[in-house]
Parts: sequence; structure tokens; C-alpha cells
Amino acid sequence: MTSARRCILHLDLDAFYAAVEQRDHPQLQGRPVIVGGSLRRGVVCAASYEARYYGVRSAMPMAQALRLCPEAVVQPVRMAEYRAASRAVFAIFARYTDCIEALSIDEAFLDVSHSLRLFGPGAAIAGKIRQEVRDETGLTLSAGIAPNKFLAKLASEAAKPDGLREIHPDQIDAFLLPLPVRSLWGVGAVTAERLAAMGIRQVGELRRLSRDFLHRRFGTAGGLLYELARGIDERPVDSEARIKSIGHEDTYAEDLRDTEVMRRELLALSERVAGRLRRKGVQGRCVTVKVKFADFSVVTRSRTLSTGLSNGGEIFSVACELLGQTEAGRRPVRLLGVSLSTLEALGAGQPELFSAPRHERLLRLDRAVDALRERFGDPGVVKAGLLAHPPSASDVEE
Repeated sequence: MTSARRCILHLDLDAFYAAVEQRDHPQLQGRPVIVGGSLRRGVVCAASYEARYYGVRSAMPMAQALRLCPEAVVQPVRMAEYRAASRAVFAIFARYTDCIEALSIDEAFLDVSHSLRLFGPGAAIAGKIRQEVRDETGLTLSAGIAPNKFLAKLASEAAKPDGLREIHPDQIDAFLLPLPVRSLWGVGAVTAERLAAMGIRQVGELRRLSRDFLHRRFGTAGGLLYELARGIDERPVDSEARIKSIGHEDTYAEDLRDTEVMRRELLALSERVAGRLRRKGVQGRCVTVKVKFADFSVVTRSRTLSTGLSNGGEIFSVACELLGQTEAGRRPVRLLGVSLSTLEALGAGQPELFSAPRHERLLRLDRAVDALRERFGDPGVVKAGLLAHPPSASDVEE
């Protein structure tokens, strides 16, 4: 189905984490709310629109956010509650189509092209979804409706907060041409500067350039610029889209200097990542360790394995090797992270002949531990190595 005949929705929950906090704590409604880590060393995971008014943004150091908005209420991250709210919202999406591409816990594309006869036009479907989300979860979302994913996302951004915007095929030029080129996917600061040096700041100005010219200047990205400047995007909504990586990172209240403490933190991170991998039925072959030092410089080290991992101990072993390839221990560490990518189905690939029995034992043990955690909660079952000094860090989930 061509984009001219498609009806795509982009649905995005408004200030999701902060909105859940305001919903669950009515005294916070109308007040600036920041969700994140410790007051002194943490980072902002989310900010309500009341806090954004003062310039508070995600990933901003908490100390900076509180200087901008001293009246803000800081709430800790409660991932279990956010996941539950997300599941409820996505269940509402599924009432209208099974063609859903989740972009994150709070954002998705829906292709409702084949639902129009049953539920009405795209704007009507988006309106029904918004009302049901409000009634059933107490949350608000913004909706964009357009013939393709690119325009639908731009439309929802224009509708925020708590709004709806539709772009009909005959309205594309009026909507798109006045926008800054930074609105186009793939146009970051460097590309925007290169375009500005050519006198190109708006999409309408970019539209005047030929495909050949853009290809000579920007390579294969030039073809994408040419098409996006014309509102062309033929990518389907991919309901089979897979997450590319799973990881956790912690920012610490005090800089870490002792390598044994760092190893203990890596073990905690590895166990949490392993649990998420197994819950999603995947394993990863590329282990990455991220280290942010006290001066805010960041390094990453990665290793790709022949077989995938989903066991915390095995991930920890590789993570320790990677940590040893950094200056951690010689320089104070502010943040540690562990992630796995190159994901595949859990159990994919054949372990080496003599390691197969051990692999099976680990998998059975992991499943038993997962069952206990499902029953008693994550704190109910922990590694012995974590009991002496449990991590006390702000949790930032990728």
C-alpha cells in the first residue's frame, strides 16, 4: 500500500514518567515534577511540562535541573508502575489494529489503513484511543495522523501536549516547507551546520536542491534528505520490529574509586540486564560496558561473542574484562553501564560440546530464579556477592 493510501498514527504519551507520578500522587498535579536520581549526582529521566517550562530536560544533571527549577518535586524512578501503565495503553492500541510498532515504552506507530471501514477515519480512531487512554489510565497522549511515519511523527510533535494533528496529502507542503531542516530525520547539528553554510535553513529551501546535488554533498544520506523534504517515506509500520539492545546504567551518589566496589556494581548491573533479557526471551552476543568518569568523559568497551548470553554471571565475567580495558580504578567513576546487543532468540546457537551441560544447568537455574522473583519480587532473590553492600544508585533504564 503506497503512502498516499496509508493511514498512519503516531501516538506519544505526554511526559510519561512524570505524568504517572502526578496521577498516582494527586498533590503533584499542576506542580513541576522531575523523575530521576539523587539530588546531588543523579540525572533527569523525565520532567513534567510544568518543569519543562523552566528549561528542565531529560538527561540533564539533577543539580542543574534544580537550579533552573528550585520548586520542582523530585520523584524516584518506579519502572514497575511505568511498565504497567504502558501495558494498559498498548492494550488499548491493540483494540484498533494489530499493526503496531513500539518505539519505546510510551510511543508507537499504528497502521490503521485496514481499520477505517470498521472504526471510521484516522482522526476518529486517534480521538477514540486518546479518550480511552484518558478514561482508563488517567494519562494523556498526543496523536499525529498522516500518510506515512515521518509525517505522523512530525504531526504528533506539533500537537503536544495532549493534542491531535492530522496532515492530509494535500496539506503536506503547507505543513512541511516552513519547518527548520533540523525537523528532518537524520539531520543533526553537523548536517544542519553544513546546510546552513549553503544557505539552507528551512525545508522549503532544501526542496529546491536536486537529488544528484544532495548525493554529491552527502552521499547516500542525500537521497534520504531529498525524499523527506518532499514528505516521502515508504517504510512500513513494522509490528515485528525488535529492540536492538538491552542495558542498565547507574549514576552514583559518590564517585567509585575501589575496583572491588566497581565489580560489585557490575555484578548487580549484569544480573538486572540478564533478567530483562530472559523476560523478553532473548540473549545477546555483544557485551558493552560504559564508564563515565568524574570529569564527565565517557568511554565504552565492547566484545562480540560466538554465542549469546543471558546469564548474569557470564555477562559479569565479560563485563569485568572490559572494565579492565578502561582507566577505572585509576580515575574516579561517576557512572557504570552494561548492555547487550546483537540480540537473538533465547537458546539460539549451539554451545560448544563440553560446555553444553553447564549451559543447560545455568539456563535451568536462571528460570528457577526468575520464577522466584516473579513470585516474591526482585529484592527477594539476590546474589550473595550483593548482600554485603547492596548498590545504592539511581536507576536509568535504556
